[in-house]
Amino acid sequence: MPSYPVAPKRPHAIAQHGETRTDDYFWLRQREDPETLQFLAAHMDHLEKTMRHTQPLQDALFAEMKERIQETDSSVPEKQGAYWHYVRTEAGKQYPIYCRKKESLDNPEEILLDQNALGEGKLFCSVGAVSVSPDGSKLAYALDFEGNEAFTIHIRDLTNGREYPETIPNVSGSAYELGGVEWANDNQHIFYVTLDAALRPHQLFCHKVGTDPASDALLFHETDETFFLWIYKTRDEKYLMTQHANTTTREARFLDADRPASELRVLQPRITGLEYYAAHHQGNFFICNNDNAKNFKVSLAPVEKPGKENWVTLIPHREDTLIEGVSSFANHIVIHERTGGLQQIRICAPDNLNDARYAQFSEAAYYVELENNFTFETNILRFRYSSLITPPSTVAYHMDSGAWEILKEDRVSDGYRKEDYATERIFAAAADGTQIPISIAYKKTLQRDNSNPALLHGYGAYGANLDVAFSPSRISLLERGFVFAIAHVRGGSDLGRTWYEQGKVLNKKNSFTDFIASAERLIELGFTSKEKLAIYGVSAGGLLVTASASMRPDLFKTVIAKVPFVDVVNSISDPTIPLTTLEYDEWGNPAKKQHYDYMMSYSPYDNLHRAAYPHFLLTGGFNDPRVGYWEPAKFAAKLGELKTDDNLLLLKTNFHAGHAGSSGRYDFMKETAFEYAFLIDTLQAQ
Repeated sequence: MPSYPVAPKRPHAIAQHGETRTDDYFWLRQREDPETLQFLAAHMDHLEKTMRHTQPLQDALFAEMKERIQETDSSVPEKQGAYWHYVRTEAGKQYPIYCRKKESLDNPEEILLDQNALGEGKLFCSVGAVSVSPDGSKLAYALDFEGNEAFTIHIRDLTNGREYPETIPNVSGSAYELGGVEWANDNQHIFYVTLDAALRPHQLFCHKVGTDPASDALLFHETDETFFLWIYKTRDEKYLMTQHANTTTREARFLDADRPASELRVLQPRITGLEYYAAHHQGNFFICNNDNAKNFKVSLAPVEKPGKENWVTLIPHREDTLIEGVSSFANHIVIHERTGGLQQIRICAPDNLNDARYAQFSEAAYYVELENNFTFETNILRFRYSSLITPPSTVAYHMDSGAWEILKEDRVSDGYRKEDYATERIFAAAADGTQIPISIAYKKTLQRDNSNPALLHGYGAYGANLDVAFSPSRISLLERGFVFAIAHVRGGSDLGRTWYEQGKVLNKKNSFTDFIASAERLIELGFTSKEKLAIYGVSAGGLLVTASASMRPDLFKTVIAKVPFVDVVNSISDPTIPLTTLEYDEWGNPAKKQHYDYMMSYSPYDNLHRAAYPHFLLTGGFNDPRVGYWEPAKFAAKLGELKTDDNLLLLKTNFHAGHAGSSGRYDFMKETAFEYAFLIDTLQAQ
């Protein structure tokens, strides 16, 4: 008998395209079924017993991770209106504290929101939108205590600290989405988006503070179930913008922020396949768009006549550069680009986008993340800069001169020396000859003798890029002789829009074969071996690693799949599951026979077979609206039935969280310490 819990079979017939397949573990979707809860709890007991011997290692890892952060810390204050805003943390407390000071940093601190107080006695606490009215007198904020990303808006009077009596439930406001809550310029009205039964953001409302939300005006209802609806405000605070998006098409609408009861106008009516993003500047929209421009271009159109027929191209399409977005300031236009897989920041004059300066970055591979940049009238662009081995710095980039001003360098630990580590970019030849970039980091004393433990990370979906950001926790692996690598597989947009298209729908398998080729390349170059190689993926990255392990179970020693999307055909066939209808252009529509056959050919759950598999750690969030907890649970049940090896099979379900895991910073660190202990233990690392 296996040591891990075994799920009973309850055959469930599924008929599609004239064939019937049997899913023995379909019943695990029933979250109220006592046997479902019993199976999940039994796996948690098994996990605890199996990993008990690693508790000292987990404790040591957690202590290391905690030592590498400044527990009592503060972000660099950023001016918004009359106030300097910042977020700080205190040692021993799980959550951030949102603060401000009026006019001068020498003035007394005012606490806007203490998430620790909000989360007291709660197992989960997520703060979504934190939005201050333009005059600074009111605060609207969104809370989620379940992890299901259905937020409730609260409004606070900052002049006396009292809460307004009304709350607005079932609102979009997660970290994965744009905006959340936005203020009209009259300081009396807020705009928000509610969720439908499938947790899709679909209705835009306007609420007057102090009134009953039942009387709120519905401004727009997004009836197309494949589209999401978001709200945000332009940097110059002239307009409230909506964005309507699925995976291939986008549309924007705008409303005068001075007149909350005014008309919501469409910028350019949606056209299938047309994607665009707009930034307002002095009566015009700068529009990043893909109209006959696969890698996007930048166009200009007047607010009064913003339709596509009036778009004038300012920066044309380029084969070697992906334009990812545009930001506007009073005297500068910032173009966000990616060339050769690397982020670029192009600074232009508003009246001449060819008069450009590029921010200069010193490392071969790096990560740049823009700060809020609230102020429109400024020549300073703030961003966070890091790399796999360079701790983050908050930078004030002077757009007029190109000068860098380091506002803050994050402390790692007294003993951390960047010079002790190396980072480089190598390439693997995919099955079709395509060169796949791999970013790697390791300690310089490492020998390339195939003896090193390695962790290969990947994602490869939605055109999203897995950038080379710094992680203080990861140093615990590098110090133990690990090679850390990111495979920039197709399905992301690292090398342009074609890179994305070559890893989606009927090209999805390229993501998996790219990942396998990257693993083989690490071995070929002596960085690791099959006996020392672990792979790691989250969500769609969980699909990547489980599909790769199903295709090549001999190539990997250990797999960590967090909230993994593994039951592809069943999930995409069910429109009641959140996000499903949005996904057809990403994965395919199983109602189409060609798509169904292709998806069935790689779906990890459907392709498990009798074989020896690597060590597996699967995680799920019981309240996850994006990847149901039952996907890793079903995968664990079926893998347990079919595996012929004695390797570990662990299923970890967080019963109090959703897609992102634990909400508290220390709890999240403990989750990471557990995962690292699993890696070190199964790879027999130091």
